[in-house]
Amino acid sequence: SGTAGSITVTGLTNGTAYTFTVTATNTIGTSLASSASNSITPSVIPVVTNPTTGKVWMNRNLGATQVATSSSDEAAYGDLYQWGRAADGHQIRTSSTTSTLSITDAPGNVGFILAPSSPYDWRSPQNANLWKGETGTNNPCPSGFRVPTDAEFDAERASWTSQNSAGAFASPLKLTSAGLRSDEGLLSSVGSDGYYWTSSTPNATLSRTLGFTSSLAFMNNYRRARGQAVRCIKD
Repeated sequence: SGTAGSITVTGLTNGTAYTFTVTATNTIGTSLASSASNSITPSVIPVVTNPTTGKVWMNRNLGATQVATSSSDEAAYGDLYQWGRAADGHQIRTSSTTSTLSITDAPGNVGFILAPSSPYDWRSPQNANLWKGETGTNNPCPSGFRVPTDAEFDAERASWTSQNSAGAFASPLKLTSAGLRSDEGLLSSVGSDGYYWTSSTPNATLSRTLGFTSSLAFMNNYRRARGQAVRCIKD
């Protein structure tokens, strides 16, 4: 028997294949006759560009397994995040719930935090400075991406051929009617409406959202305890 340790490797280039060789040594430092090696290829984040706005986005919602084939493509709905929370498991649509609010930016549990009354937020006291940029606290997006601002999502909306769910899906982003999870933990409007968080906070208690139904599209303020879809933009 022996002991094993971990090694952190930094400075890798996304999309480049690397080979790592691991050699076993005995307690007096002599290398054994055999070694093992393996190659890894970091995944490339699939993106799409809107030629009108020039912005580059992930081509699917966080948690989605494919690019949407329709507005009601369940495999393209993705997860539902409470505003400002990291990808800690709460965003899974079937995650457990808890009524215990967090006093820190990292709740320490995977539960969806219920907050149907004041402060209508998973965190108390509230923190409006989360999700601010790629290096922002709790940014749920992969490296090189971030949650879009209100202005960035509004520019996308303005480029649609129609201001409704049909226009959202027909756009380069192929946004789906992913629905929401209420501050009581209940799924709602799945397959009919779409609600996408932005990083923008108009005040201390609310956050901005891109929303759309079968008849209209809009930007609006919503309580942070709601679970909504996230689509990341390239920084």
